[in-house]
Amino acid sequence: MNDKLRIESRLAQIGSQEDPATGAVNYPIYQSTAFRHPRLGQSTGFDYIRTKNPTRSVLEQAAAELESGDAGFACSSGMAALQTIFTLFGQGDHLIVSLDLYGGTYRMLERIMSKFGVSASYVDTNDFDALESARRDNTKAVIIETPTNPLMMVTDIEAVCTWARRYGMLTVVDNTLLTPYFQRPLELGADIVVHSATKYLGGHNDVLAGLIVTKGKELSEEMAILHNSIGAVLSPSDSYQLMKGMKTLALRMERHESNSLAIAHFLKEHPAIAEVFHPGLQEHQGFAIQKRQSSGNTGIFSFKVKDARYVEPILRHVKLIAFAESLGGVESLMTYPAVQTHADIPAEIRDVVGVDDRLLRFSVGIEHVDDLIADLQQALEAARTELEADSSQAGQPVR
Repeated sequence: MNDKLRIESRLAQIGSQEDPATGAVNYPIYQSTAFRHPRLGQSTGFDYIRTKNPTRSVLEQAAAELESGDAGFACSSGMAALQTIFTLFGQGDHLIVSLDLYGGTYRMLERIMSKFGVSASYVDTNDFDALESARRDNTKAVIIETPTNPLMMVTDIEAVCTWARRYGMLTVVDNTLLTPYFQRPLELGADIVVHSATKYLGGHNDVLAGLIVTKGKELSEEMAILHNSIGAVLSPSDSYQLMKGMKTLALRMERHESNSLAIAHFLKEHPAIAEVFHPGLQEHQGFAIQKRQSSGNTGIFSFKVKDARYVEPILRHVKLIAFAESLGGVESLMTYPAVQTHADIPAEIRDVVGVDDRLLRFSVGIEHVDDLIADLQQALEAARTELEADSSQAGQPVR
């Protein structure tokens, strides 16, 4: 694809010029698991589906181009992508990882990778004193979520990459929440980018997928061996579905961003809300960094209610917004991290970062923003009415 095109055009044209034989504007699904060899010692470039498939290859090439990388690898889920990356490391290796972290990543590190002798330290990756304290002679990589899930902490990617390179460490950035439309970590010095493509890239809550993009010939070749050997590759039909979702990524991300920012402003003025965590708000501690390294904001953010008793009735009373896990789809979803997405993280770590019983995470969809605000408003009012009734009987005031 022409790399001089703007990203909106490149997204819309994914796969549209890759089948000159038929001129298909939607690249076909090649469901075949095996490919005929022209003769002994010759190959069409495709031999067996786990190693390479035409539909998956088009997706992987598009992912690499969008992230300004050298190679892309499509996996069967975001966790499969992380597992593939983590197998770069082995017995005795140490990793530095973002403190505020998706619970599934923490679970994989502590319950699986630890069995293979890989250890991890969890730190605020913007605190260079903490990074230096956590670094060991056997530290091989820094794993960054930015913004983090769910507290939206923002890391200065370029600064951390410069620091890590000084010690010969890799930098891996989870770019799920911003996507290459708003942020390209490889351009800021990262070595590997990973996505739960199930989320914003797919965008419709209908495909399970992960993507890895690498920078550098040697690293890309090593990742190709791991991807093929582990075999957690994306199917042709899911590759097609993901490409279809990515074609509208630009339009969706713009709407996710504008909706979420408007709702964040609404919530921070609501009397029942204690705090709103959105990097698009000027008072957010990562606002300046986010503005410098990204061209926009995600559609997910979190907020804390003043009284934990609000949580259950809010989740019960929302109508347009679904009480469901996951994020990044066109439909709005709300989650309770302490008992859902982050339940595997020990309470002492959750307490340090602020994932407590008052925190709700909101993945804002592309519905009309006024309808979303109205739904939140009625749910908050219904919750307050219930709590006032309960409090008057128990003699406990509602905050």
